[in-house]
Amino acid sequence: MPRYFFHTRIGADRVADPDGVELRDPDQAWETARDTARTLMGRDRAGQSRLLGASLVVTDAAGEVVLEFPFAEAVEPPEDENRP
Repeated sequence: MPRYFFHTRIGADRVADPDGVELRDPDQAWETARDTARTLMGRDRAGQSRLLGASLVVTDAAGEVVLEFPFAEAVEPPEDENRP
């Protein structure tokens, strides 16, 4: 299985993922990026506004960018209590 690396970019800062994770394909990498962003935003409520400008840059083992996932795309709309 291919290995994907999830590097975090916040403004000019970059936090590299030295280990990566084996996933079946880019679709699963996208799902993992979304879930990771949601988890990180849920943990850091105070820094959430800063994280809204962050993104995960997902690369393959060769260092090629597979996708960029903005944390803002991970924000879930509030549940509508009036919806059936």
